[in-house]
Amino acid sequence: MSGTLRRVHTRSNAFVVVVSASVVLVVVALAAALMVRGVIWPNRLLAAQYEVRGVDVSSWQGTIDWPALAGQDVDFAYVKATEGSGFVDDTFETNLQGARDAGVLVGAYHFFSFESPGRTQAENILRTVPADPDLLPVAIDVEHYGEFYRDPPDPAAIRAELRELVATLRDHYGVEPVIYATQAAYSRYIAGEHTESPLWIRAVYLPPRVSDGREWAFWQYSHRDRLDGYDGEESFIDMNVFRGDLADLGLRRSRG
Repeated sequence: MSGTLRRVHTRSNAFVVVVSASVVLVVVALAAALMVRGVIWPNRLLAAQYEVRGVDVSSWQGTIDWPALAGQDVDFAYVKATEGSGFVDDTFETNLQGARDAGVLVGAYHFFSFESPGRTQAENILRTVPADPDLLPVAIDVEHYGEFYRDPPDPAAIRAELRELVATLRDHYGVEPVIYATQAAYSRYIAGEHTESPLWIRAVYLPPRVSDGREWAFWQYSHRDRLDGYDGEESFIDMNVFRGDLADLGLRRSRG
C-alpha cells in the first residue's frame, strides 16, 4: 500500500473511532437523562419477576388517590407514621384509611433517628400506630441521613437502641417488625441481628446484595418511578416488591 493510501486508511479508522465514541457518549447521556426523569430504571426488568408490588409514601406525595394507585397493580403500601421521638406525619391517618378503603394491604413505617433513644421512639410509634390485626407489621427505616453520611454514629450504640425498639414493637404488636435498610446501614447496624424480622432492603441501581447473605422479604427497587394518583412536592414514588404471593403477605399481618 502506498504512503498516501495508508494515510487515508489511518484517517478513516480514526474518524470511525471518533464517531463510535461520540455515539456511545450520546447513548449514555440519553440513558442517564431518562433515568433522572424516571422513564427507564435498571431494576424494573429484574423486579418484574415478583408478582406482588407496592409503594411507600409520606406527606411528600401530597394527597393520594388510593383507588387510582391500587388500579396500577399496587398490592401493598407502607405509609409514613413517625420519625424519631416526636414527629408524626400529618398524612398518616388519611393514607392509612385511604389504602384500607382501596383494598391495599397497608402498614406503617417509622424513620429511625440516630439522635434519640429507642425507648422514646417506640413510645412515639405506639401512640400513633394502632395495633389493628389487618395491618402489616410496623417497619423501621434505618438509613444514614444528613451529617451521618459523612460521620456515621457508633454501631454498638445504634445497635443497642435498635434492640430496645424492636423488642418493644414485638411485644406490643405481637409480631416482629419489618426492618428497612440501605445496604450500607444494614452492614453497619443490622447484619447478624434481628434475624426473625422480615428484611426490606433498598437497592435501587442493582439487585440487592445483603452483606451477611440473609434473604430479603421486601425489595425497594426504585425511588424514581411515576404513577398516577398523587399531587405532592415529590413527583416520584418509591416502588417495592415482596418475595412471595399475596396470600403470603397477608399472613404477615399484625396479631394485635
